[in-house]
Amino acid sequence: MEQVHPTRSELLKRKANRTLAEQGMNLLKRKRDALLREFMPIIDETMRLSLRLERVTMEAQYELAMAKAREGGPVIRSASFASAGEALVDITGTHVMGVPIPIIRKGSSSMRPITRRGYAITGVSSRVDGIADKFEEIIDVIIESADIETRLKRLGEELRKTNRRVNALENVVIPDLNEQIKFINMSLEERAREDVFRLKKVKKALERKEEERLRRLTG
Repeated sequence: MEQVHPTRSELLKRKANRTLAEQGMNLLKRKRDALLREFMPIIDETMRLSLRLERVTMEAQYELAMAKAREGGPVIRSASFASAGEALVDITGTHVMGVPIPIIRKGSSSMRPITRRGYAITGVSSRVDGIADKFEEIIDVIIESADIETRLKRLGEELRKTNRRVNALENVVIPDLNEQIKFINMSLEERAREDVFRLKKVKKALERKEEERLRRLTG
């Protein structure tokens, strides 16, 4: 415990600090609870997207292997070169309980229509179109996963930070202030008892002097 001067002004100061600490702790607990309410559904969504990505990836790899076997590797490579492009994303931002979180969205649908994939429709089979659909779905899920995982990470970091602050106030700051207040109260009470004892001694001394004075007057 830090050095404390046992005075009434210090007692009032410590009590005010304790009140502020308790108010801050209560606010942080409410924030933590609100963050948890936001956080838990995101965990479920993250797991759902992870399973979806795994499923779609396996399906795409299977379709690709079948297409190579039926159409031949050169045909598939040619179609892939022709359909090469980029996936655009829009990044904006929002706040959840005061926590800044980026929002990642598709700039335009990565599920392109057949006519915009770069290869001649008549030059490939429907199997190639099916492969393109699967891999473009993978891109969509990756973008969606990036958004939800970023949100999960930011909220998780803020939860840990908030929880550390709550624990520090609840287990360190407030107990220390309680000990300081207890020490000051005990010191002031002891001082008050000493003052009362001294006053009693002074009163008795005065009473003895008065009795002696009266004896002298009446003697």
